[in-house]
Amino acid sequence: MTAGRPADRRRSIPRTDAVLADPRLVAASSTLGRAVVKHLVTAVQERARRGEIQPEEVADVAVASLPASASSLRPVINATGVVLHTNLGRAALSAAAVDALRGAAGHTDVEFDLRTGRRARRGRGALDALAARVPTAEAVEVVNNGAAALVLAATALASGKEILVSRGELIEIGDGFRLPDLLQSTGARLREVGTTNRTALRDYTRALGPETGFVLKVHPSNFVLRGFTSSVGVSELAGLGIAVVVDIGSGLLAPDPLLPAEPDATSALRAGAALVTASGDKLLGGPQAGLLLGTRRIVERLRRHPLARAVRVDKLTLAALEATLAGQENPTWQALRRTPADLRGRAERLRDELRQHLIQSDAVETASVVGGGGAPGVELVSWSVTVDPSLAAPLRVGQPSVVGRHDQHRLLLDLRCVPPDLDAALAAAIVAAAASEGP
Repeated sequence: MTAGRPADRRRSIPRTDAVLADPRLVAASSTLGRAVVKHLVTAVQERARRGEIQPEEVADVAVASLPASASSLRPVINATGVVLHTNLGRAALSAAAVDALRGAAGHTDVEFDLRTGRRARRGRGALDALAARVPTAEAVEVVNNGAAALVLAATALASGKEILVSRGELIEIGDGFRLPDLLQSTGARLREVGTTNRTALRDYTRALGPETGFVLKVHPSNFVLRGFTSSVGVSELAGLGIAVVVDIGSGLLAPDPLLPAEPDATSALRAGAALVTASGDKLLGGPQAGLLLGTRRIVERLRRHPLARAVRVDKLTLAALEATLAGQENPTWQALRRTPADLRGRAERLRDELRQHLIQSDAVETASVVGGGGAPGVELVSWSVTVDPSLAAPLRVGQPSVVGRHDQHRLLLDLRCVPPDLDAALAAAIVAAAASEGP
């Protein structure tokens, strides 16, 4: 070192291998992976080189920066008031489904008969559970999502042929995906009938011909058409003498008094649908999956089609789906049925706690929605706590992450989708976010 010149601080930064030898980081490497931990350590060393932290703090800062898991996905407290929020993963899984995921993480008998030692029907437990929930269906099958279910049906039943569909049902789903584009990608041709607001049985009758593969009826997700409107029911379409495929979308398996206008699989099949397609991660409250329910002849035709292999569901989904079907009170079911009185009491208690920390907050009545394309137009009376909108960003990036919704000049934290056992965590997150903003 030259006299009078300060030592280069970079020389005092501990070597990477020395930091990685810290017992805390060794333990973390066994769960997160050495590559993840090493990358984090080098990032902290770079902060020391820039003078943001002291060299002797590298190991401690690295430990404090360790992620909770090897996945970049972070748990979120859904305070948006949207029960099935697509951007937040739609349905939250039940405790039984989470346990089933853990049990299926290793080797399983997903396609193997332990008694005979021979190959068995894949996912037979989940399929049996689905069939038990919808006994009206002669046969059932599961694929990897709702769009895949419809694509498989269109490919197997109408590739090179026509699909008759009402113009009022040619919907666009999330992220700009449009139903016409999805169906035409299978090689089928769309034959639009009726008008945007009114379609009659005679419109279908006139369009029927030797090139017709099937008639498609789609639940118009995400919007409600009101006024001078008309549509044709499944029972009328079933009388046309050709297969009717009904995409109910939201995954309601049987009528629900809470959502009387929402189409369900059982009712569609009883009305004469040859095939019903639906999603598993919406009102059913399960994992992402595509459900196929219908006549034995059609479901078997789809099951044996080569495309079925490409949209096959994995063992983890099968496990979570079976556990969901076996029970009733999953988080989606619970969120939809929380009473306004209960939500109000929770909101007022949370408001009082926040005020004790000098955080301006009110408890207000709000409206929640189903989301995920389910029950469009239906609003559920809910209760929220309000906080300053400046807390939105620190709440999103905090631990745990909290996502609310903006309303005029306030941030609403709707409690309908927040399980009661997370109220304390939500309060702590709000206090921490307010502290990060300063006085």
